Amino acid sequence: MTERPDLAQRVADLARVRVLCVGDVMLDRYIYGTVDRISPEAPIPILAVTRETAMLGGAGNVVRNLAALKASSCFVSLIGEDPAGREVTQLIAAEPLVEPNLLPEPDRVTTIKVRYVAGSQQLLRADRETIKPARPTTEADLVRRASDDLKDCQAVVLSDYGKGVLSDDVIGRIVAAARAQQRPVVVDPRGSDPRRYRGATIITPNRRELGELAGRRIGTPEQIRDAAHEVMRQGEIEAVLVTLSQDGMALYTAKGEEHHLRAEALEVYDVSGAGDTVVALMACALAAGLPLTDAAHLASVAAGIVVGKIGTAVVHPEELIFALRAEDRKFSEAKAASLEQAQEHVAGWRRQGFRIGFTNGCFDLLHPGHVSLLNQARTRCDKLIVGLNSDASVSRLKGPDRPVQAEGNRAAVLGSLASVDLVVIFGEDTPLELIRTIKPDLLVKGADYTVDTVVGADIVQGYGGKVYLAELAEGHSTTDVIRRMTKA
Repeated sequence: MTERPDLAQRVADLARVRVLCVGDVMLDRYIYGTVDRISPEAPIPILAVTRETAMLGGAGNVVRNLAALKASSCFVSLIGEDPAGREVTQLIAAEPLVEPNLLPEPDRVTTIKVRYVAGSQQLLRADRETIKPARPTTEADLVRRASDDLKDCQAVVLSDYGKGVLSDDVIGRIVAAARAQQRPVVVDPRGSDPRRYRGATIITPNRRELGELAGRRIGTPEQIRDAAHEVMRQGEIEAVLVTLSQDGMALYTAKGEEHHLRAEALEVYDVSGAGDTVVALMACALAAGLPLTDAAHLASVAAGIVVGKIGTAVVHPEELIFALRAEDRKFSEAKAASLEQAQEHVAGWRRQGFRIGFTNGCFDLLHPGHVSLLNQARTRCDKLIVGLNSDASVSRLKGPDRPVQAEGNRAAVLGSLASVDLVVIFGEDTPLELIRTIKPDLLVKGADYTVDTVVGADIVQGYGGKVYLAELAEGHSTTDVIRRMTKA
């Protein structure tokens, strides 16, 4: 299997593809709040609602993931003529890389899943939906639009949630059209009949779904392998990628190949939508010409990232690259993130009620003074983000002979410290834009500053945040260290 550094170089190729996605779109609504007491009316928690969000779910989450990877897509689905259908339409319109073909039916209820969440704990899910096939005229229109879109696409995703978009006839006609044009077909399956997906390139069931498709109970690795081959035989399917929760994934091919991919997640917050991420990655990778095993490897890494987020989340190219490089220990320890990734981390931490701290610097040669400042900062917040000047920024500030250590190495050393939760490299001379974006609850600098001279102090204090001036450990300076080294 391809080594991760090589795969990291191929991530950019995913942005050059176009994928046709056909399936059941949903509206995922999240209602967040806190629980401090039990209802006097019944033994149930009372959720004090603090905010609500809505996003695309089901097949809609597949196209969200495709868009996050910078891949363009054509999206064919059904909605109802109702407020939820209009909201879905608006959400898709906000995705510039998605070309939508949403077919309305007056007697259909657009699927809504409402999740009630306290902290990081989901309390309840309430669904509203219609489960029935589309009208014959709608179905014919759906196939026609999908067939027209296929001409400009390099891969197909069939996202089957069993709500009525993907009937046996629709699946058969789309798969046949894709095979005629030699386009790979990736299926997120549903139900107990693998023959519905006859001719697909690969299907991506979880353990339970694989057992349903094979018509048997599965548990041991041997039973999983036998079930996968039975499903491939019945459905004339080329490969099965089965997700196995904490056991990772397993890829089986009709040619007898077998590959096991370990679980990538460090922390699991929410598995909602992880299957959508897997099919999006598989389709993008196959469309970009990657071998099946490498595509599965990418999908496994992406799934590990997305389950570490709360809600139906997506994976960005930068996250994939950092995760793929994790086999190099320094990248694993670096905790490095782009600004976009940092925003997602911060949003998740805030949902859990964490207090976010921020400090910044060049950290060219890490010394005890740096360690003392970071430790002081971390004791005053739950999560500490370090803004790290890029190499170009350090050179402008410190001179052409600096930095001594490249930004990747400086990030790796910082990330190896338990006090540091995230490192964000910035190219400007000051972290002002970084502070404006992250909006930390606590801004930390050394006591050689005053509050008035700390960059961003006025911004942080303006929205109610605090500024802390850490005590300095005497006798420590990167400039002095370099001077002593040069003299020696």
